[in-house]
Amino acid sequence: MDSLVNGSHTAVTEFILLGLTHDPVLRVFLFITILCIYLVTVSGNLCTILLIRASTQLHHPMYFFLSHLAFADMGYSSSVTPNMLVNFVVERNTISYVGCGIQLGSAVFFGSVECFVLAAMAYDRFMAICHPLLYSTKMSTEVCVQLLAIAYIGGFLDASSFTLSFFSLIFCGPNRVNHFFCDFAPLVEISCSAHSVLTIVPSFTAGSVIVSTVIVIAVSYIYILITILKMRSTEGRHKAFSTCTSHLTAVTLFYGTVTFIYVLPKSSYSSDQNKVISVFYMVVIPMLNPLIYSLRNNEVKGALRRQLGRKTYF
Repeated sequence: MDSLVNGSHTAVTEFILLGLTHDPVLRVFLFITILCIYLVTVSGNLCTILLIRASTQLHHPMYFFLSHLAFADMGYSSSVTPNMLVNFVVERNTISYVGCGIQLGSAVFFGSVECFVLAAMAYDRFMAICHPLLYSTKMSTEVCVQLLAIAYIGGFLDASSFTLSFFSLIFCGPNRVNHFFCDFAPLVEISCSAHSVLTIVPSFTAGSVIVSTVIVIAVSYIYILITILKMRSTEGRHKAFSTCTSHLTAVTLFYGTVTFIYVLPKSSYSSDQNKVISVFYMVVIPMLNPLIYSLRNNEVKGALRRQLGRKTYF
């Protein structure tokens, strides 16, 4: 049953997710491709977490944050990918009203946590390069835990604003969501509620998360760049910059796509383009992050070789 009569309105009890495409051949191709990407995402990020926990050489603030970035990536992808895979193999993919709210909240939570963790990693690089003598004090275990607490509390508050706004919306007719998951914008489009207050609060919290973390990252890298340019040794410049390349790559990929979806005017792109970009930052980027940090980081590659060598030896 799609809806129940409630007074003068028809209360929607489930939603139909239209997904990415109705082409049967393309659906099979996308199912296989995204399933492989998801398996690599889960295994890659899980291996990153286990490697950082097992290797004492990686017990540093940067890798502490990296393990939580991997956790956020896993959660972010898992909040939407399994349901999207189901969409490819069933003719009519439905999700319950409560399930839709949970999916929206979990996606926003892990996405917000990722923003905060990326900002914390930028601050960590700032302290390591610009204030190396104070690094052990300013980036103590206590400070790292506090930064991480801010990330999870900020993610919870952002997710709460979206979830509460969703459950405050009134759905009295159409229940077909033009997306592959319960994104807030297409849900607002099919609701019968006045959109003013219910959309302003989530937009404000999401905008605050993006703007505040971008400012932290931008200011950190401005100071890092100034410090690197002041270095007389070419080798020192190269070494300092090489510690930032993985993080810069991850930041560029994530914030580049998020900016396209949430900052640019909606009139500048279609709903189909929105779906494609959403697949990239919710499915593909969580797979790329462990590859970026492992392939471009000698410490991670060295720790992996030592762990594999130890297993082989025993």
